[in-house]
Formats: sequence, structure tokens, C-alpha cells
Amino acid sequence: MKKLKEKLRKKGSVNKKAEHSKRPIQLASKSQLLDQDLDDVTPIVQFLEDFRAMTDPRAQQKSKLISMKIPEPMLAAFKYKSARSKTPYQTKIKQLMAEWLMSSD
Repeated sequence: MKKLKEKLRKKGSVNKKAEHSKRPIQLASKSQLLDQDLDDVTPIVQFLEDFRAMTDPRAQQKSKLISMKIPEPMLAAFKYKSARSKTPYQTKIKQLMAEWLMSSD
């Protein structure tokens, strides 16, 4: 990757601002790539488009109401811990989902 950047920099194709951008990227490990069925890349493309839209601060993000079953003691404990940290529990759930999506496992 460094060699490619150096070649592009020499040609003047990469500007300094773009090179030091802090925009998140989604990476895949070799095992994840090898496990993929590449006959239909539609789900991969859709994931990348959703990830791009999620991380683009200019994008209009719609919210979708979801319903899920959670054991009552777990929800009560989660609400309590969220309240102690002065974060609404639904906001904390969204933060945890975003962190998990940004991780590179």
C-alpha cells in the first residue's frame, strides 16, 4: 500500500488532504474473503454501501423501528448501567452496534 501511495504521490494523483483523511474504512480479513461466495457479490456491495452511508456525515440517515426480545434482567441491568453513565440506553445500544461494525474482526 505504501508503494502505491508513493507512486501516486510522484504522479501527483494523491493530495495531502485525502491521504490523511480520517474517514473510517471497513476491512476484511483473508479468511473472511476466502469464505465468501463470489458468485453473488450483491450482499457485499450492499454492506459496503450501507457502511459508507452510515459513516458519511453528509448523508441523511433514516431510522428504522425494530423489535427484539431481550431477557428482562439483562435489559434492567443495561438500563441501570446506562443511567449511571448518563447515556440513554437506546443511544448506548446504537453506539455499541456502531463500534462493532467499525471493528476489524
